[in-house]
Amino acid sequence: MKRTIILFICVICLTLTAPVFAKPKKLSAKEIAAITVTNFVANGEMEYLLLATNKTGSMQKEMNEAGAEGYHFEGTMGGQTANGGNEAVVIMGRPKGGKTNAGFQYKLLATNKTSTMQKEMNQVAAAGFVYKGQSVFETTFGGKEVVVIMEMGGDYAKEDYQLLATTKTSTMQKEMNKVAADGFLFCGITVAETSFGGKELVVIMRKPK
Repeated sequence: MKRTIILFICVICLTLTAPVFAKPKKLSAKEIAAITVTNFVANGEMEYLLLATNKTGSMQKEMNEAGAEGYHFEGTMGGQTANGGNEAVVIMGRPKGGKTNAGFQYKLLATNKTSTMQKEMNQVAAAGFVYKGQSVFETTFGGKEVVVIMEMGGDYAKEDYQLLATTKTSTMQKEMNKVAADGFLFCGITVAETSFGGKELVVIMRKPK
């Protein structure tokens, strides 16, 4: 009898001290749908435009026409295509569904003398454009040109640019670290043969104004 009473008291104590778990909340269909929608789906709703030309002058015009329709720069490459020969190729994208309220303007800087590119970049940057990409295009009229694409239209802070060009890769690291000590950060690299500089390694660095 005594043992039964003790066992009964133990059961009561365990019952009183056991953690109480709340019942799981029953989710509505709307809440379940919100959980199952992933960022991948949301970020995947894009449409793209491919621009290709062998004249860098006409590429800027085409980019600005696309920018007025809400397309923004995604990437670029220069090379030989099957039908067009040596062409500059640019990919632009915008949210799927047509024209947005956003508008973008572009400056395409092309030169076969890398020594002048830094000056041109900083002149354009003073008007509010920022670096977006670079490549080397071999075009019909300009020959082998270093090309930098700059964009205006986003919420960008103004920047200063430094262009480093050398035919010796062994010296580039030293030059980059010297400029980095002044607050500049790496933003792009191109390795190509230009008409005046020969085979050059071109690095562009930037810092906020």
